[in-house]
Amino acid sequence: MQDVQARSQLLPILRSPLVGELLAWVYLHPDDACSVTDLARRFAISQSTVSREADRLVSAGLIREVRRGNLRLLQANLDSPLTGPLTELLTLTYGPASVLGDLLQHVDGITEAYIYGSWAARYTGEPGPLPRDIDVLVVGTADEDDLFDAARKAEQRLGREVNVHRVSAKAWRNSPRDPFLTAVRSRPRFSIDLAGDQP
Repeated sequence: MQDVQARSQLLPILRSPLVGELLAWVYLHPDDACSVTDLARRFAISQSTVSREADRLVSAGLIREVRRGNLRLLQANLDSPLTGPLTELLTLTYGPASVLGDLLQHVDGITEAYIYGSWAARYTGEPGPLPRDIDVLVVGTADEDDLFDAARKAEQRLGREVNVHRVSAKAWRNSPRDPFLTAVRSRPRFSIDLAGDQP
């Protein structure tokens, strides 16, 4: 469960990381209508918290809601003059989680994937400058060429270098003396959602 009171370190003009994640998800999936229930599950937060943040964003005209009976669906407000600039800001800050999840879910042989390094540090609240690149650890047997292709596509969307490092599941779980893996394990890391079950 994330701290909804913490100040966003990826985009400090936002009230909280949850606002960044919520906006990034709806703006980077503009054709999808996301239910409050599914968004709460995706971000491991209560439905009431998502609903409260959604109320603020709807009131500000940044997202729009559609009601289908008792179901409340949220979408990016693509008619807003802020759509273009806001999408770009969200892509640069909170976009890596969404973009990499969308791309890596289609690569066979991945059992786990993580963003580590400076982006993960900012995501978890460590202050510092906006990351210049995105470091990704892929666990499994995915083909290196497929990972390279996914990284290049991610770079095009995110506007920065994406470095992918692949390790076997055995190495990830059983290499206590590997300095690289020890460093990745000991520092903040973000688990990339590979399920592909968009809200």
